[in-house]
Amino acid sequence: MKIINLANRAGVFTLVLLFAFQSCSSNNDSGGDSPASTVPANLSVQVDVVGRTAENPNGDGSGKIKLTINATNAQSYKVLINNELKELTTGALNYEFTASGTINYPIIVSAYNGAKFISTSTSVNVFVARKIIWADEFNTDGAPDSSKWGYDLGNGNGFGNNELQYYTNRSENVKIEGGLLKITAIKEAYQGNQYTSTRMLTRGKFSFKYGRAEVRAKLPVGGGTWPAFWLLGDNIDTVGWPSCGEIDILESVGNNPNVIHSSLHSPGRSGNTPDTKTTTAPNSTTEFHIYAAEWDAENIKFYVDDNLFYTYKNSSTTPFNAKFFVILNLAMGGNFGGTVDPNFKSATYEIDYVRVYN
Repeated sequence: MKIINLANRAGVFTLVLLFAFQSCSSNNDSGGDSPASTVPANLSVQVDVVGRTAENPNGDGSGKIKLTINATNAQSYKVLINNELKELTTGALNYEFTASGTINYPIIVSAYNGAKFISTSTSVNVFVARKIIWADEFNTDGAPDSSKWGYDLGNGNGFGNNELQYYTNRSENVKIEGGLLKITAIKEAYQGNQYTSTRMLTRGKFSFKYGRAEVRAKLPVGGGTWPAFWLLGDNIDTVGWPSCGEIDILESVGNNPNVIHSSLHSPGRSGNTPDTKTTTAPNSTTEFHIYAAEWDAENIKFYVDDNLFYTYKNSSTTPFNAKFFVILNLAMGGNFGGTVDPNFKSATYEIDYVRVYN
């Protein structure tokens, strides 16, 4: 597995932390210390990776390490690790990394006696196995789990896309049945609209920064259908859209079946965003496929059935470095969904599971 140099990923943020780290440390001048205060010496740092063996030199996948720090005349320690500053009164620190993969992490340690200190640095390679941090397998018949999902209800003035549906949480539009979540769009007169459907989301219940999000789904049939699986920035209420950022992992339209769109929306690159690419998923309305995005500070990679088809270069200037929540919906018509087939009666978007990994 590729080793990533964290120093490259951290960029300016690491430099700022390093500055703060040393600024808080003062210097080796006596300042207000008593004459008896001496500079610590013989600073040593031992890093033990939990589960390290000859076969697994970077650990057992838990991401856990143990630091043992020793220095003569030291009263306290500061450790800068993974862009976090830890202040210790003993020379022991247990730490757990969460970013999946094998990554090289720099570590800076300082030993203090009053305002006097000495510093040293080291680094460690740590392997973190991918693990699920949130999921819904949709195994219990009935309504979706209210501890995991909420709903956007109504038409929302077309949600900025001239969409035609009225979203509800009625069982006619959304239910779990036979191990599948079923979101059904129906042609019916309802609250002044011609169609009903469902848009469900984890807002206020679950959000995450970086990782892998995937859905295993079978797409609906019919001109005008527009199923989606996407992420939206947690801070949408304070900064608005598109400043909050939007990551569209899966979009498809019934007027152009089997074509899968993955896109990103951000300031100056929203609406008809240039940050988009398509691929095909054969038989997407009769077979289940896995649609996924892997997201970190450097890249956002999009996959269908684990086949990579689009890589977006992330950076510190984008909105894609904060927490996002998950959305599933089935829209009808609108700017992207297009003309609805006049013979359309109903169509169902079937989801086997949604999983989010570290």
